[in-house]
Amino acid sequence: CPDFKPTKDMNGEVDDPFPMEDCLFEETFSNESVYNLSGHELRIKQLFGANLGVAAPVWEAAIHLSNYLAERSAELKGKRVIELGSGTGLLGIFAARLGAVVTLTDLPVALPPISANVGANTPSGGWPSLPPHFPSDWDLVLGADIIYIPETFPLLIETLVHLCRSGTVVFFCSKMRKEHRTHIFMRIICPPGSTWSLCNEMNSRILTFIRRL
Repeated sequence: CPDFKPTKDMNGEVDDPFPMEDCLFEETFSNESVYNLSGHELRIKQLFGANLGVAAPVWEAAIHLSNYLAERSAELKGKRVIELGSGTGLLGIFAARLGAVVTLTDLPVALPPISANVGANTPSGGWPSLPPHFPSDWDLVLGADIIYIPETFPLLIETLVHLCRSGTVVFFCSKMRKEHRTHIFMRIICPPGSTWSLCNEMNSRILTFIRRL
């Protein structure tokens, strides 16, 4: 597949920066895996196909960030959490298992597989029934391996500025891929009014953004 390069249409508008036909998977097939995370067994179905692209697999960063959250499970109980680019939903489902009230987000094409995985991991007491709500004062924002298209960095920053208010914490875990300029986002394009700290974990890095009061 060719490298992604944004183009303009006849009206001078930039094409959608989230290309669906990225040729990552030419054939459609599924794979169900069981993930044991800090005593929680999650059954995650990965539906590989050209339509889902990078939303299909469980990326290593999602597992790393889940383990990172497990060490802070007491801090998640009752917290309002939103995950950006949920993919299979593993990270957000795990956060919900730790007691957070979670909203999962992704492109429309990825929502049915996410919904199926949410249903497959329903706890014995069921999931809380809450109406869709997108406030601008979340307690925690999560993202696993969503920093990989430089052209989308400004959109991601705008999203963070909208979702975060004083006290909001953002946990991003991302493979540091030089070709995707992830380090640029980390070191230069951080949201205005935020401080950040960095901790290394194996081949990934977890970025922690804390909004200033």
